[in-house]
Amino acid sequence: MRIVVTGGAGYIGSVCVELLCDSGHDVLVIDNLGEGHRGAVDPRAGLEVMDLAETARLTEVLRSHETKAVIHYAADALVGESMENPAKYYRNNVLGGLSLLEGMVAAEVPKMVFSSTCATYGVPGTVPIDEDCPQNPVNPYGHSKLTFEGMLSWFAKIHGITPVIFRYFNASGASARFGEDHRIETHLIPNVLFVAQGKRDTIEVFGTDYETPDGSAVRDYVHVCDLAAVHRQAVEQEGSGVFNLGTGRGYSVWEVIEACRRVTGHGIPVVEGERRVGDPPVLVAASEKAAAVFDWAPATDLEEMVRSAWKWHEAHPDGYGD
Repeated sequence: MRIVVTGGAGYIGSVCVELLCDSGHDVLVIDNLGEGHRGAVDPRAGLEVMDLAETARLTEVLRSHETKAVIHYAADALVGESMENPAKYYRNNVLGGLSLLEGMVAAEVPKMVFSSTCATYGVPGTVPIDEDCPQNPVNPYGHSKLTFEGMLSWFAKIHGITPVIFRYFNASGASARFGEDHRIETHLIPNVLFVAQGKRDTIEVFGTDYETPDGSAVRDYVHVCDLAAVHRQAVEQEGSGVFNLGTGRGYSVWEVIEACRRVTGHGIPVVEGERRVGDPPVLVAASEKAAAVFDWAPATDLEEMVRSAWKWHEAHPDGYGD
């Protein structure tokens, strides 16, 4: 299948592109390299360096590639930054997404798989979170993703695009070749591993008095290779709709730190800090819908996720080096 992957030079996109190429698909990456890396693009895939706002050029690229599906990862994704600069998030995540939808309609691309987020739920009233949980985002990042979900749903009704919306929980781990290298790293596992690498002195635990078994926040971590697998299934199969992507198993911040200590053999000093405003105590997915539709069975072994990430970081101490 001829597939376009926006944001395919980023963390999750790079692993998905690798799997699509392994599976024999003809893949073209569209990325402006603002956050992505050339070295993260599988050499078997093509690369167009461009912004999604370039609607005319985007339409021509989609048309000339004879695109049958778009996997849409490209987005700004820093919650804190979105609270400081909301315009950037609406411009890139919403207006850039609108340009992509217009290009798909003009180029007659029939399907989109959209990388959304559990941030659309905000602070959930019930856990585990299923797809019918009310969506009340508490930051512009989550709201920008929710806004695009609504746009995609209307384009599906009016223009016939088949939509698959995946709401991610916490992506983690790495493939053998591609891993996590953000210019501003906010994710827990790589930041803990940076301490073991000597790039940081300590890791801060934000909140130790939550009503959880050990007092720290609990999150659902899903291996990036499992995320890639379900995206491949989504473009290859008939399914459509909205799906949460997690494991249904939560791990606390302390459990993540202990897993990193075991894998790296490093003590990893900790500083205990105050809770961050808006952080829910527990975010865990109900993913039975994705399991049923796409025959998806993600692994739940936190230590294996950490081990794969550690191997990648050890092999790439400077990330992709750009």
